[in-house]
Amino acid sequence: MSIPAKIRRLGEPGLDLNTLVSLSKRRGFVFQSSEIYGGLASCWDYGPLGAAMKMNVKRAWWNAMTRRSDIVGLDAAILMHPQVWKASGHIDGFSDPLVDCKDCKTRFRSDNTESYLKNKKCPHCGSQNLSEPRNFNLMFKTHMGPVEDSGSVIYLRPETAQGHFVNFINCQQSSRNKIPFGIAAIGKSFRNEITPGNFIFRTREFEQMEMQYFVEPGTDEKFYHQWKETRWDFYLKYGLNPENLRFADHPPDKLAHYAKAATDVEYKFPMGFSELEGVHNRSDFDLTQHMKFSGKSLEYFDEPQKKKYIPFVIETAVGCDRLFLAFMCDAYREEVTSDDKGEDVRIVMGLHPELAPYKVCVLPLSKKEELSGPANKLRDQLAEEFDVTYDEAQSIGKRYRRQDEIGTPFCVTVDFETLNDQAVTVRHRDKMTQERIGMTELNDYIRKSLKNF
Repeated sequence: MSIPAKIRRLGEPGLDLNTLVSLSKRRGFVFQSSEIYGGLASCWDYGPLGAAMKMNVKRAWWNAMTRRSDIVGLDAAILMHPQVWKASGHIDGFSDPLVDCKDCKTRFRSDNTESYLKNKKCPHCGSQNLSEPRNFNLMFKTHMGPVEDSGSVIYLRPETAQGHFVNFINCQQSSRNKIPFGIAAIGKSFRNEITPGNFIFRTREFEQMEMQYFVEPGTDEKFYHQWKETRWDFYLKYGLNPENLRFADHPPDKLAHYAKAATDVEYKFPMGFSELEGVHNRSDFDLTQHMKFSGKSLEYFDEPQKKKYIPFVIETAVGCDRLFLAFMCDAYREEVTSDDKGEDVRIVMGLHPELAPYKVCVLPLSKKEELSGPANKLRDQLAEEFDVTYDEAQSIGKRYRRQDEIGTPFCVTVDFETLNDQAVTVRHRDKMTQERIGMTELNDYIRKSLKNF
């Protein structure tokens, strides 16, 4: 006699981040970059399932932003004029304090290393034979043009936000949007982190999803709180457990130089609560700085009020890779059941259907042409609307388990009865219920089921 399944999740004994790293490689979500050459530290490649899921994560964020009437999209260049980074403060101030251990040769940040802050000791070997802290700029340098000299130095952007600011007037005038309005962008950024790690949580090459919302001075506090609520609701919509989320407001003495107010949306990763997204009131710092360094006006003329002003900016900034990791962590579960024969573990990636790499898997009960032929036609029928995969290897039970592990919401089995009744069996990932549905009605059934998942 079986007993109800016991649910185990990441963070419980024996289930840590390595559990997810192993699954990610085994199922094709994330691979170590350049693995055949020994890998490159803190650089990762997204495999077939990871690339599909990451695209879905970006699409969910993009739709949440740009389907609003007051936000437009932007795709700015990675390489920008060096003065952009001078104006933003990145050249002079974008650095971490770096300490070298003269015994074990380890380098580490001195500002967030507990053993150093308390006892001035190396976190790796305990030595006190350390260098003095020195600032280490996090931007990657490169050169533009055929000659490497100081005049050709250029930087890989450490954030996408500056593209919004230097294109503020271009976007506002071309879209004819009135303030308040926002600019959203998704793109690669690069930071030469001293202490990257925790899988894809902190990497040197990463993708950001940032939105800058331009508002009239004096209304900034109102919009700051509105965007905090809006971003919180986004996470709940896509299935994150609210018990794993919290706001962490920045105290006044810890605010960035540009910020009037700031908070982090933190998620409880297996290594503890850590920043997932930042919501910032950036005041008018950015536009003022770029006006000063470029000599161009970035003021906004408010026609109804007949006045000019430099807008304040409310920023929402989330790392796509971190959000991908949070969705994976939250979705992973092990359903453990026991009976007279022993213990059985069903691994399930309970992803929101919009994020799952595949929505449907088509499974012929046999590899024989009499079933594989109709099954392939059905796969093509479903693929006109949905992300679909096809699997005919091993037993039907093992195939179900494979799809559970990668988060596929529905499995469709083509069996010998299908040849007579032109119907298939649809299995639900979470409820594990099965329904018989006619093949001609299957697209409509899947569409409605996904909407009401």
